[in-house]
Amino acid sequence: MRGLFVAVVVALALGLGLGLGFEGASLLGQREPQVTALTPASPAPVITVAPEGSDEAATIDLFRSARDSVVAISTSTSQRDVFGRNAGEVPLGTGSGWLWDNQGHVVTNAHVIEGASAASVQLADGRAFDASLVGRDTIHDLAVLQIDGQDLPTPLTLAAPEPPLVGSRVLAIGNPFGLDWTLTTGIVSALERELPSDQAGTVRRGLIQTDAAINPGNSGGPLLNSAGQVIGVNTAIYSPSGGSAGIGFAIPAATVARVVPELIRSGRYTPPTLGLTFDPRINAAINRQGLPGAIVLDVDRGSEAAQEGVEPAQILRDGRVRPGYVITELGGEPVATLDDLLAALDAHAVGDRVEVTFATGGGEEQTMELSVLAGS
Repeated sequence: MRGLFVAVVVALALGLGLGLGFEGASLLGQREPQVTALTPASPAPVITVAPEGSDEAATIDLFRSARDSVVAISTSTSQRDVFGRNAGEVPLGTGSGWLWDNQGHVVTNAHVIEGASAASVQLADGRAFDASLVGRDTIHDLAVLQIDGQDLPTPLTLAAPEPPLVGSRVLAIGNPFGLDWTLTTGIVSALERELPSDQAGTVRRGLIQTDAAINPGNSGGPLLNSAGQVIGVNTAIYSPSGGSAGIGFAIPAATVARVVPELIRSGRYTPPTLGLTFDPRINAAINRQGLPGAIVLDVDRGSEAAQEGVEPAQILRDGRVRPGYVITELGGEPVATLDDLLAALDAHAVGDRVEVTFATGGGEEQTMELSVLAGS
């Protein structure tokens, strides 16, 4: 019995000691918790949106430098009520334009102001000015407005008359659907495109085709090259839906350089001439009969053409026309219709010397060099 009692006491003592030992370890753990060292997080990498020298940075810089020179144009027209007693201005349309010089001249499309009795030009800084019409040319779809303001933005620079290269980068700035100062980008898709003009029987030639998004409201805005120079004036789109389909057209800088100064000087553009007279209806009728070319109907007295012996057609008593000299080539370009001649002649400046090939009444050809004269 005594031995059993001692064994129980020893067992209890060991159990109590173990319990106290674990409890003590537990209490010590609470008094002195272990601290784990944390590794500091690496800083987030800095991402540059437009790295210096990148195409993206160049596009941003170009837009910032050209934006203020592009304007938004709003037009209105006078309208009377059904009783004819009260008249007022009602909104007509919107378009784009750009500053040509420091005198406040603004270049846009002729169709932007078609039918308008008033126009307002808004700058990117929020200022708006009433604009006056300086001149317009519906054949080339160009017009010039003028505003009177102080501290106007720097005008844009017109590119050299040489056509751009297909594939070169372009940017369009305008106000499509009234969304002002919108930038779109693309390339020159093709050159020498043709579209019917607003004047019956004539065609606008030499247009630049681009895939930069152009929509209603972009008309009159600039098409810029990567140097920020104006290579064209956005004028039309090809689209079954009325929105951008990736086929837009711009009037080339060479045409703008010829037409705009004349609109500013005289209010109208008169195509150059050779001192010869033609008639579209008579010419078209003779072309349909199988005779190609531009039929000369009259020669200005004292002109260089008269001195070279150019003979006009004769109108017979029965109304038939007996052709005299017929232009078949100008400056190396074939001339099959009168429109071909006018388009080729329009590409030359007054004072240029150009080779002209005539088919004479005797079935022979004669080539002579004539001066391009100012139209009247």
